[in-house]
Amino acid sequence: MERNEETVPLPPSPPESSSSLRARSGPDLLLVICRCFRVVTALTAILCIAVNLISAIRSFTDGSDVFNGIFRCYAVIVALIVVFAETEWEFMIKFWKVLEYWVGRGMLQIFVAVMTRAFPDYSSKQKQFVVLENVASYMLLACGVVYVVLGILCIGCLKRSRQQKQTTREQDIKDLEELERKREELQQSLVPQRV
Repeated sequence: MERNEETVPLPPSPPESSSSLRARSGPDLLLVICRCFRVVTALTAILCIAVNLISAIRSFTDGSDVFNGIFRCYAVIVALIVVFAETEWEFMIKFWKVLEYWVGRGMLQIFVAVMTRAFPDYSSKQKQFVVLENVASYMLLACGVVYVVLGILCIGCLKRSRQQKQTTREQDIKDLEELERKREELQQSLVPQRV
């Protein structure tokens, strides 16, 4: 009994491939705005770190106010926590769960802004430094207030939800591409080799 060597062709792939799905679904505007705001906040916190570090060095070298220098060192440490929180590093968020929520993050930023603004040196020779100190502290204060207000309005929860949805969508697209590749390999293996 001989077998018929005919192959049954697989149905054609749908006209909409995964690459067209990717092109159609653009980046989420809320996530893009949140990313930009995180960068601005992190840069502002870095500016606060620089201002507090310079002020601490001046306090220790002058020997005039050691307590101000110690206070500034604490401000640098807390500002570093703000920078790491803005990177949304998983270890940091897992270790300090309150930083996952925008109200907690905003309160920490407001605290750093107040620490940066505290004990200003209004001597005539350091007017530019006082202006830089004010700019850094008020910028971080504004970022902190925005975080608190948006956190109260549950925008942080909305952002986390959309971020999870985007991650799921990207994984689904990868899975579809893998299935498409396997389907093509299967189709190639079923096509009889012609001599």
